[in-house]
Amino acid sequence: MSNDIPENDDVVGKAMKFSVVVLALLASVAGIAYVMQQTEEIAAPEKEEQSALPQERELPELQIPEIRFTDITQAAGIDFVHKNGAAGEKLLPETMSGGGAFFDFDGDGDQDIVCVNSTVWPWTTPQPTELPTQALYENDGKGNFTNVTPGSGLDVSFYGNGVACGDFDNDGKVDLYFTAVGKNRLFHNQGAGKFVDVTEKAGVAGADDQWGTSCGWFDYDLDGDLDLMVANYLEWSPEKDRSMEFTLDGSLRAYGRPTDFRGAFPVLYRNDGDGKFSDVSQEAGIQIANADTGEPLAKSLGLTFADVTADGRLDVIIANDTVQNLLLINQPNGSFAENAATSGIAFDNSGGARGAMGIDAGYFRNTDAVGITIGNFANEMTALYVCQTPGLPLPVFRDEAVSNGIGPVTRVELTFGVMFADLDLDTRLDIFACNGHLEDDIQKVQSSQHYEQPPQVLWNCGSEYDNEFMVVPDDILGPEFVKRMVGRGATRADIDGDGDVDLLLFASGNKPRLLRNDQSTGHHWLRFQLTGTSSNRDAIGATVKVTLPDDTVLTRTVMPTCSYQSQVELPLTFGLGEFDTVKSVEITWPGGETQQVNVPDTDRVVKVTEGQA
Repeated sequence: MSNDIPENDDVVGKAMKFSVVVLALLASVAGIAYVMQQTEEIAAPEKEEQSALPQERELPELQIPEIRFTDITQAAGIDFVHKNGAAGEKLLPETMSGGGAFFDFDGDGDQDIVCVNSTVWPWTTPQPTELPTQALYENDGKGNFTNVTPGSGLDVSFYGNGVACGDFDNDGKVDLYFTAVGKNRLFHNQGAGKFVDVTEKAGVAGADDQWGTSCGWFDYDLDGDLDLMVANYLEWSPEKDRSMEFTLDGSLRAYGRPTDFRGAFPVLYRNDGDGKFSDVSQEAGIQIANADTGEPLAKSLGLTFADVTADGRLDVIIANDTVQNLLLINQPNGSFAENAATSGIAFDNSGGARGAMGIDAGYFRNTDAVGITIGNFANEMTALYVCQTPGLPLPVFRDEAVSNGIGPVTRVELTFGVMFADLDLDTRLDIFACNGHLEDDIQKVQSSQHYEQPPQVLWNCGSEYDNEFMVVPDDILGPEFVKRMVGRGATRADIDGDGDVDLLLFASGNKPRLLRNDQSTGHHWLRFQLTGTSSNRDAIGATVKVTLPDDTVLTRTVMPTCSYQSQVELPLTFGLGEFDTVKSVEITWPGGETQQVNVPDTDRVVKVTEGQA
């Protein structure tokens, strides 16, 4: 995040000239060599986010399918309002929060909702009679929700940011971990809609002065229970924030820049069983320091996990704000090796750090090459790092955002929540982005920017086309989708059992938006709901491969941690396009055991328990 990026719309669309170098000839029998060089006068190349890009690229002649969304927030019973505590001081946490999750808290097979709330600052006067709390909504299986927060144990107030959903004790009930400004919270699911705060017993509160952001459960040591990774943003205090004169134009108070605050280390908690965790961050090697200053390098906002080396162990990918991203490669001895710069995902193509926010990983080309998409600050393109060396122990990625059509159409927006999803069920993963600026006054200093911004869908039309992704026009998505908002986190789930994934968009200081997917392509689908036995019960880290009749292989991993401070549902959705049968289904469970599954028909949910036919 940065508030001092110059407006650069005027350079978009201008072609840049490159120097022509003429190397010369060896001359004379005495062996004297010389080089002659001719160079045209050109402008020096600029950073990627300021580079010349075509305003409009020639698009392939394809018919974008009807992917229409209907806003059902009010009709579905979602009455949550996010409170960020903003009261004129412009303290940085006020504009960075806003996440939530789809998860099945009552075990009835449909996807319920948890919304993360922040709160009013304790020094605000007068204090409200009732403080804002977290919110829990129960799904009736048809996409109608009931607010069941009162008496749930989640009706408590703290300055929440992110949430992670996972059954850490393998008792069949999904537990919740919240990050916050201050101490984090772990709530154990007791069943019957009741949660109990077990933070102190578990040892996962963190420090009073920490600022937790995205978080996630994963079994890094493959011992069958879920461990916990917590990303932290900055070393922040209200006193330090107030002491700095952040402005937009020399007079308008602005939210602070992360460059003016120290970074903060992420934390890894190992699950020791019996409801207790150990902080193994140092011995695991995940806390990377700045080589010059010795201070924490990370300023983390986005978090996901993916097996980028195809060795059966989940690696950690962290999106950092104004400093390099991190790629922590999971080693056989339980430690991690940081490899982002060598692998090519640390920086943009010109070697600069970006204001990275949300993140996701997926096999969007239906090959073994994993892609990583990262939403970035305004006037910076959304990144799409694609693995060039699938299966090798030291992966190499290349940012292909410009070449495949993503870069030019995402450069203006400030993107927080970003994720892969096959929204039209055509077998290919599309990209969804939830956008919104930090400053309500931003248009006064940058005419191209708006505080409220519309979300976007980038349709995956296939790698055989020059523009692999195309932005879906407003008239196809519908007016209720493209409505502007101060977007932050986002999540996805099939809330009504019709096979396609619906979207829930969270906003800073406002209501979320529940968007029902009303695509009408007629495409077939399969959904897989996995239960681990020797693996963690949630099957986080399990991979399902569906082979279609034409031998195309669709690969999806159970990984709820993605987007921005949010979690998606555990069940996996496979769009099958026009195919109404599949050739084969293979599941690789955490730990490496494989299981073949017979699926005789489509358009249904397939429930699979590890080791059972």
